[in-house]
Amino acid sequence: MKNIVIIATGGTIAGKGQNGKTVVYRAGEIDMQEILESLPEINKLAHLKAIQLYNIDSNEMDEQKWMTLSNLINTLVLEEDVDGIVVTHGTDCIEETSYYLTLTINTNKPVVLTGAMRPATATSADGPFNLYQAVSLACHNEAYGKGVMVLFSNTIYSGRDVQKVNNFKVDAFGQKTFGCLGYMQDEKAYFFSDTFKKHTVQSLFAGNYSSLPKVSIALFYAGATEDILYHLAEENEGIVLVGSGSGNYNERWKRAIEDLSKEGIIFVRSSRVQEGIVFDDDVFDPNHYCIPSNTLSGQKARVLLMLALKKTKNREQIRQIFNLY
Repeated sequence: MKNIVIIATGGTIAGKGQNGKTVVYRAGEIDMQEILESLPEINKLAHLKAIQLYNIDSNEMDEQKWMTLSNLINTLVLEEDVDGIVVTHGTDCIEETSYYLTLTINTNKPVVLTGAMRPATATSADGPFNLYQAVSLACHNEAYGKGVMVLFSNTIYSGRDVQKVNNFKVDAFGQKTFGCLGYMQDEKAYFFSDTFKKHTVQSLFAGNYSSLPKVSIALFYAGATEDILYHLAEENEGIVLVGSGSGNYNERWKRAIEDLSKEGIIFVRSSRVQEGIVFDDDVFDPNHYCIPSNTLSGQKARVLLMLALKKTKNREQIRQIFNLY
């Protein structure tokens, strides 16, 4: 059997509430060892080692916790007797953590994130089965070199493209119009596609970090003033714009973006529309001050921009990075 390390960070999978109920619970209340003891059949899949790194709601995740998690994984995968990593995580912010790991993990060994939509105390809790399949996926030979993956409800997603698309159903994730990497049937994995963007060992950003540049997100809405952009520029090296439609905004924002770009602030244009793509735009950004996020959501574009700014402050070089990742 293979050797898999489970790194627990909390989330609904470790949540506790009124017995049988699926709502009104606190995430991160149960430790991983207790979860594993309730799932004895998982020990038939692999030799397991559990590390309780955090036990928090994923809304408490931040850049420092990402770096600690990624640095730990980069250390663990150097050990010859570690064949793969499983990370249990809350669903609300799992897409940001999975993308940070996609960009910074320096290994071809499988790294799989999973979680739950129902707390451990609920009737038909989904966490144990997701964890069982995540460990199965981390053991699978075809998972080697696939990059960071998210396993949820029998479905395998890429860490780059996974997105929470429902806040109520057990099957809560999707990949926009990209489909998924594959499916699980019990402990068996079936792959049907690959992610084509750079990740893990191919990534310019693979490695350990102790700090990241400050980047914030500004959401455009009808009637939004430019004040927020000037305010954010005081404390951030970059700003991700979540625009309407294909990354659009009003004339006041356009003038502010031009002013602040000349002062060295790096802007990335994304969209509040879940599906589609953001390109360069000669109407809203005629001087191409903004870097299009392509298919990345605003929150994922922020992750990439922070890492890009760690390497370069050159706008055109960052533009190329967004094309590659």
